[in-house]
Amino acid sequence: MGYLETRQLRYFVAVAEEQHFGRAAQRLGMAQPPLSRAIRDLERQLDVQLLVRTSRRVALTAAGQILLDDARIALDAVATAENRVRHAGQDVPKLRLALKADHDAGLLPKILDAYDVLPVQLLLGGYGEQLPALHEGRADVALLSTPFDEHGLDSEPLITGPRVVALAASDPLAARTSLRLADLAGRMLPYGTPAEKGFPKPPFEPHEPLDHSQIFSLIEVGSTVWFLPVWLAERFARPGIAYRPVEGLEPVTLAVAWPARSRSTAVAAFVRTAQQIAQDAKPYDDPLSLAHPA
Repeated sequence: MGYLETRQLRYFVAVAEEQHFGRAAQRLGMAQPPLSRAIRDLERQLDVQLLVRTSRRVALTAAGQILLDDARIALDAVATAENRVRHAGQDVPKLRLALKADHDAGLLPKILDAYDVLPVQLLLGGYGEQLPALHEGRADVALLSTPFDEHGLDSEPLITGPRVVALAASDPLAARTSLRLADLAGRMLPYGTPAEKGFPKPPFEPHEPLDHSQIFSLIEVGSTVWFLPVWLAERFARPGIAYRPVEGLEPVTLAVAWPARSRSTAVAAFVRTAQQIAQDAKPYDDPLSLAHPA
């Protein structure tokens, strides 16, 4: 039995995920007949049935599910290796920092001013995009807000502060100076989870990530509330939105994270710099004074 090739794994994963040869062929940019032949050849090579074929769809056998799980891991590892090698081969190395815009607690400018080991390339992304960037080798280090899945990562906390709730200024709850989670019954967070249950725990992946402007627009019309770090509330004063502290809402910690396998001295220097800047930063311990009134 010969070794499996990444091409075979990509073909199989596409068919398994699409559950349809036609859609998989379209996704891969190839014709359906050679894709079907490639999967049959793979089954003969492994001497096992991977798929159950019908006229409408295909389904995984038990062996097929095992191959799908392992193939995803293998393809991710190959992509990670490619990203890491390309980065290492650059003429002018850079430290790639992944973060979501405005989610730096105001620390980023001072960190960049103090860090002088390598040029820093900012990889700005949406909600949840920083962890894949680290795991796939597209980023060397990231600024992340808790909670997040720490599997395969090392991290250090930088600064901790309360979360506040953003709600429409016209909402009756905005007349109060503070709230409890139970007061938010019947209101929903931007991604469809009930607000009274608090901030979602990882692994939480919104189906349709929204940017800040979209979330604030939903809040202003009264259909949504949002939990956000108080340092983010500081940056977005809007007349149609009120920020209020919420009893029972877990605080948020901004952390610096990097792959556990990293041995980069440049990453280590960045972490030390970020920690020093965070030690000198002001504490966030009074959401009533920091959150903007309606």
